[in-house]
Amino acid sequence: MIRLRFSRKTLGIPYAVFLLFFVIAPMFVILFYAFTDRENHFTFMNFVRFFSDPTKLSTIVYSLVIALITTVVCLVIAFPIAYILARSKMKRKFVILMLFVTPMWINFVLRVNAIRELFNWMGLLGETNYFNTVFGMVYDFLPFMILPLYTTIMKIDNSLYEASADLGGNAFTTFTRVTLPLAMPGIMSGVTMVFLPSMTNYVVSDMLGNSMVTIIGKFIYEYFGTDWHMGSMVALVLLIVVFVSTWASGGFKAEENARGANL
Repeated sequence: MIRLRFSRKTLGIPYAVFLLFFVIAPMFVILFYAFTDRENHFTFMNFVRFFSDPTKLSTIVYSLVIALITTVVCLVIAFPIAYILARSKMKRKFVILMLFVTPMWINFVLRVNAIRELFNWMGLLGETNYFNTVFGMVYDFLPFMILPLYTTIMKIDNSLYEASADLGGNAFTTFTRVTLPLAMPGIMSGVTMVFLPSMTNYVVSDMLGNSMVTIIGKFIYEYFGTDWHMGSMVALVLLIVVFVSTWASGGFKAEENARGANL
């Protein structure tokens, strides 16, 4: 009788197959089209055309600015909410947390349409395109900032706050020397989950910005309908921007112990 033995390598086979067909293979396709022309000849012209076009360069800048503003606003709103919920002694605080998560269960297009109708009723549609875009981005990605912050702050040991008080630390000192350093993994996780998608979510910019705000995700969508070679180059540039942003935010570092490694 043959006995099946499952090792870590065996259990990793499905993940390796998924990685091969849905990550590595598509990357090779993007690289192939990015550095070839319509006759499939190797060329750098797509690269040159991209960085010699002021429209494309300005679109990258607009995308970065919108994503940065969205991330900062989400962080400013989410941190107090996550801190209050995590440190409060309410027995039903998870209900309040669910109120922020519940909109994620509703179809994304329906939510954006609802905001669009609200702005139209207020007379803001087509008048404040950048504000509408940032507002829609914040509304859409705020839960992705709250949840990692809430989870990280919940893990902070209460004895650290007691030790800070025993050593004469006031509320500001405790926040800057205890809460903020230990919440940094949650901040980095939330920033990554908000900043990167905000650069490509052209549905929000189209519907709420009245098609007057163009971000890099819109370029990718349009080019893949007409020119796969240029679309692949734009996607490759975006991938490089994402890589640099993740590296700069420490996303490739091994996660340290959230309870005291950052003190």
